[in-house]
Amino acid sequence: MPETPNKPYIEFREVSKAFGENHVLDRVSFTVMPGETVCILGRSGVGKSVSLQILMGFLKADSGLVTVADEDITNFSEEQLEKVRKKVTMVFQNGALFDSLTVGENVAFPLREKGDLSEEQIYQIVDGLLQMVGVREMRDLLPSDLSTGMKRSVAIARALAARPECVLYDEPTTMVDPLMAQLLGDLIKRLKLQLNLTSIVVTHDMRLAKKLADRVVFLYEGKSIFFGPYAELEKSQEPIVQEFLELDEFKMDA
Repeated sequence: MPETPNKPYIEFREVSKAFGENHVLDRVSFTVMPGETVCILGRSGVGKSVSLQILMGFLKADSGLVTVADEDITNFSEEQLEKVRKKVTMVFQNGALFDSLTVGENVAFPLREKGDLSEEQIYQIVDGLLQMVGVREMRDLLPSDLSTGMKRSVAIARALAARPECVLYDEPTTMVDPLMAQLLGDLIKRLKLQLNLTSIVVTHDMRLAKKLADRVVFLYEGKSIFFGPYAELEKSQEPIVQEFLELDEFKMDA
């Protein structure tokens, strides 16, 4: 069934998840429209990354509904989730690159898995993707030769090699210097525009959220205390949101 423009690509409806007594998500709801970037904000440990893992099917929600590309994936089997993961891919915080493969081989990996391309076609696509993310000259290096920021760029190229409809980014600017954070933010924004990608970005970096977000989900103590455009977030009267914004102003002035 073709996507209709006014139908969400992703929907979380009243999703809850607990680990023992720790209620990480408590009836959280939000939507992501096709081609939209939604940022999930909040302190460490509030369930931002858990939301992504539920979307990928690595974790199961305790209750609520999760839909991706018009399908209710809440109770999908592993086999069914594999099909979803062909449409939705994740860029992990640590990059999750294969240490023994070169940068080029890492990006080629999902292309080889498909098995429908010649080596020449694979090399052309790999070069194009590495060029797109600004690391083409690093094709023959190993991940251990790269900085954290460069590894993230390569991880993004590898995610794009699978030709996804949606990319999930887990803290893309954590542990990178401010210049690299800016470059990664610019890259994610450019890819969204060029490829019309649907994206979710988990971050506590307010500058990144301001740059990328069409809408923002703000999680606090397991609940979504704000969901809407970034400009409205700045006007929010929630004390924890104001604290976040003021801290970021402080960091920018520092």
